[in-house]
Amino acid sequence: MAVTIKTPGEQQKMRVAGRLAASVLEMIEPHVRPGVTTEELNEICHRYIVDELEAVPAPLNYNGFPKSICTSVNHVVCHGIPGNKRLRRGDALNIDITVIKDGFHGDTSRMFLVGEGSIQARRLSEVARESLFVGIEQVRPGATLGDIGHAIQSYVEARGFSVVREYCGHGIGQVFHEEPQVLHYGDPGTGTRLEPGMCFTIEPMVNAGKRHVKLLADGWTVVTKDHALSAQWEHTLLVTDEGVEILTLRSDEQIPQLPA
Repeated sequence: MAVTIKTPGEQQKMRVAGRLAASVLEMIEPHVRPGVTTEELNEICHRYIVDELEAVPAPLNYNGFPKSICTSVNHVVCHGIPGNKRLRRGDALNIDITVIKDGFHGDTSRMFLVGEGSIQARRLSEVARESLFVGIEQVRPGATLGDIGHAIQSYVEARGFSVVREYCGHGIGQVFHEEPQVLHYGDPGTGTRLEPGMCFTIEPMVNAGKRHVKLLADGWTVVTKDHALSAQWEHTLLVTDEGVEILTLRSDEQIPQLPA
C-alpha cells in the first residue's frame, strides 16, 4: 500500500476525528482513580464515543480485538485488554483511543498516574512524552522518517531508558493502519521523505529497563520481558506546507519546553 496524500477535504475530516479522539482522553481523566476497573473505563469511553460523539470506537472487533479502548498498566507496553483489574494507587496507565468519524480515524494515547505514581513512573512518563514532541519537532516537508526515529531514540537513550522496536507509529486516514511505518529509532536522512498532506502517528513506547518485549497468549497484550515499567504517548499528525499540525492536541495540553 502506498503512502496516501490527503486532500484538503480529507484533511478537514482528519481534524474532526483527531479532535474527537482527544476529547475522549479529556473526558475519561477524572474517572481514572484507585479502585476503578479498566473494563469500567472501557464502558465509559464506549458510551461517550457512540452516544455523545456519534462516532465508532475503531479498536472494537478490529482483527478480533474485544474492547473499545486499549488499557496498558505498568509493565504492559501496548494493546492491553480492559478487564476486571482494579487500578491501585501508584499504577501507571496508558489509555489508547481511536475513533472513526465520517470514515476517518483519529488516534491518540496518554499516560495517567493513579495517585501520584512513583518517582520512576513520573520520570519515565515525562521522558516518553518529551520524546514524542522531540519526534514531532522533526516533522516538516523534506524531512525523513529516519530523522524522527533518530531524534526519539537519541533523546530516550541519553536519559537511561530504552525504546521498543517491535511496534511503531503508522500512516492513518480512512484506514486505521496504513503506510508508512514510523519507527521510533533509526538513522537521520533515511526512510520515506515527508510531504504535505501525509498523516501519521508518532507513539514511542519507552521502557524503564531493557527494550525487549513479549506477546502474551491472548495474542494482543505486549509486556516488557524484564517486567520493568513502560510508558507511551501518541498523537496523530498532519504534514503541512509550513511544518506540522497536531490533530489530537488536547484542549488543556501544554507543549513541553524541550532542552535545546
